[in-house]
Amino acid sequence: MTQDIYVIIEHLQGNILDISYVMLAAAKELSVTTGGNVTAVLLGENCKELSSNFNADTVLYIEHKSLAHFTSDAYQNTLTDLIEKENPRVVLFGNTSIGSDIAGVISARLGLPLINSCKKFENGKYISQICGGKINVEGDLPEPTALITMLPGGYKLENGKTDKPPEIINYDPPSLDNLNVMFIKYLEPETSDVDITQQKILVSVGRGIQTEDNLDLAIELAKILGGTVCASRPVVDQGWLPISRMVGKSGKNVKPKLYFALGISGAPEHIEGIMDSETIIAINTDPSAPIFDIATYGAEVDLLDLTELLIEKIEAG
Repeated sequence: MTQDIYVIIEHLQGNILDISYVMLAAAKELSVTTGGNVTAVLLGENCKELSSNFNADTVLYIEHKSLAHFTSDAYQNTLTDLIEKENPRVVLFGNTSIGSDIAGVISARLGLPLINSCKKFENGKYISQICGGKINVEGDLPEPTALITMLPGGYKLENGKTDKPPEIINYDPPSLDNLNVMFIKYLEPETSDVDITQQKILVSVGRGIQTEDNLDLAIELAKILGGTVCASRPVVDQGWLPISRMVGKSGKNVKPKLYFALGISGAPEHIEGIMDSETIIAINTDPSAPIFDIATYGAEVDLLDLTELLIEKIEAG
């Protein structure tokens, strides 16, 4: 077993996903304690150039036509083979649909411990979230190889980037014949509704909005501010807003200048989609709501009362 830290890079349609840079930043900090090197693991086809700004000591580039697009079978088989042969100390996956799809299977196949929803590392220990982010737990990195899924928000994206291209090492994949899952084509969702990823001001509502009728307050606030209403998953699941307005892991990542979080607790799945917001204002009656951990400003009050007051004040000039 080495002390190296592997980071499984996520990319889609030629773009590196933000969670990859978060993981690279986390790995660099953790490597100070473990003493190992940081290795970015990039799977794909004709995409070696994507690794040019990785803040890593080396890049393991694994190329195969079956890795051109993410499929669970190809990634699971390739990474199981790599980890079994190289025995790194830690392997970081995103706490995303991709990371979750492969980390658990690799853990079961190799009999390795898996830590989910890790937010940060401190003094060589991991800090993870449970109970929807309301409780933090910490512990020593299990041996021999710790598989860890990382949440966004614990590290800055820019710390995962560098101006110095890392060394790239080509690595041969195992046989990827007879896969059970194959990529056919990528389907873009219909864009008949407003694109919330392009909005500068978003008023987002969560379970705390209570009823569909109360959405009118959020819509009015958004209109006065020149913004758009969006929501966390519970509101969309109720059918109160279309899925095109959903923010988070199952929805969209947004980067507004101002993000109002009304009655949103701040589950990791939602936090993942708003970490690039310039200013986050959270309104929630629960003082322990995880949303307050990342909010620029927070108010521990009833969202209906405060929203009405905000509308009055803004209208009054």
